[in-house]
Amino acid sequence: MALGNLFKLAKLTVEAYTDIERTKPLGGGIHGGNTLEVMYNPETLSTRHEVAFHAKKGIATQGAQTRWSHSAAEELTVKLVFDGTNVGYFGVELVRQVPTVAAWIKAFLSLCYDVQSTSHETAYLRLRWNKGVLGTAGFECRLKSADIQYTAFERDGSPLRAEITATFIQALDPKKNAQKLRLSSPDLTHRLVVREGDTLPLLCQQIYGSAAHYLRVAQVNGLDNFRDLTIGQELFFPPFDRPERGSR
Repeated sequence: MALGNLFKLAKLTVEAYTDIERTKPLGGGIHGGNTLEVMYNPETLSTRHEVAFHAKKGIATQGAQTRWSHSAAEELTVKLVFDGTNVGYFGVELVRQVPTVAAWIKAFLSLCYDVQSTSHETAYLRLRWNKGVLGTAGFECRLKSADIQYTAFERDGSPLRAEITATFIQALDPKKNAQKLRLSSPDLTHRLVVREGDTLPLLCQQIYGSAAHYLRVAQVNGLDNFRDLTIGQELFFPPFDRPERGSR
């Protein structure tokens, strides 16, 4: 590590990919490539962790038992500041052309918000910063919303300063999502909300240890087509037995 990097604060970076496994980088960053390194680290960063419950009437009591239903996808909200006054640039950095605020905003929207021509959907993102805040692997997500506020302008109307309040929603690839859920009790009733990349056979694999029950689960949930799942849809998984070893 160079001596100059010892006192350099790590910057929050946004990586963009075209696939949920994050193996195919997307171009469009401020200096090309699939990465956008913010000008200034956020002063605040908030995360939201939400759990949903459903009430099940007790047999011996008149009250209701609160049962865990599912954990909603985590959300992260951060305010990003982009400044075009060059106050954050000095020394050798002034030799290069400093991007304008408009260029920063365009790069952010290109990576995070624009629908990609190849995948016909927005990009899959990974946010990296301090591993104690976002984890060693970063926060894998997609952009949910972005509020842009321009706070200073040049005489010709060009923006000199802008703030983006961005909310990102977690979007893990199916294998990582299965590891996170770790649902291994087929004798219990499960209710899950469909997330990005979920399929009925995969969800059955997570809960029952095999995909063999996917048609029965589709019937229980009134699905005409087991492939026709909608993100945010709640599915009911009854307590089926695990299939014999070797079955699918």
